[in-house]
Amino acid sequence: MLTVNEIFHSIQGESTYAGRRCVFVRLTACDLRCSWCDTEYAFYEGRKQSLDEVLAEVDRYGCPLVEVTGGEPLLQEEVYPLMQALLDRGRTVLLETGGHRSTARVPAGVVTILDVKCPASGEARRNDWSNLDRLRGQDEVKFVVSNRADYEYARDVMARYELASRAAAVHLSPVHGVLEPRTLSEWVLADRLPARVQLQLHKYIWEPGARGV
Repeated sequence: MLTVNEIFHSIQGESTYAGRRCVFVRLTACDLRCSWCDTEYAFYEGRKQSLDEVLAEVDRYGCPLVEVTGGEPLLQEEVYPLMQALLDRGRTVLLETGGHRSTARVPAGVVTILDVKCPASGEARRNDWSNLDRLRGQDEVKFVVSNRADYEYARDVMARYELASRAAAVHLSPVHGVLEPRTLSEWVLADRLPARVQLQLHKYIWEPGARGV
């Protein structure tokens, strides 16, 4: 059984898949408490569903793109057969994970979007650096940036792990309402950083606090 917070059909707001319609399977529970978290409701709220029930609900939308997210989806053992079953159905599967849980068992066809925690999140000490060593060519890396110190941290990690040449994309995402996108963009331009400035598209289409989008 899976504990599911919500399943919904929306516009993908992040990653190189931004702008495409996507079905989101948000699983319940997270063992991080990032200072900027915008899905605290997923810490505890949820309902038990069988794998077949989740797949049937996803199938209703007839959408080729599915993201498994949370919370922290890798906390649930059944997430692995879920991802494999979605792949077997011909879906493009994205996994959004916090970077502190091992990605070693993620099925080969999944696009892992690894969220490396920066200092202002309060959880940087939890990063599992071995996850960067096992990046595959289709995987993407994200840094959520609150301030200049976070930016410099992300820049240093990018260089140390040669992420620009090893991941499909590296995203720097300003904390919505905290760091101005223009400021982050100017830092990236000044350093000629091989990264993408990423805005959370869904927060500009709908209200920033809206759920199910």
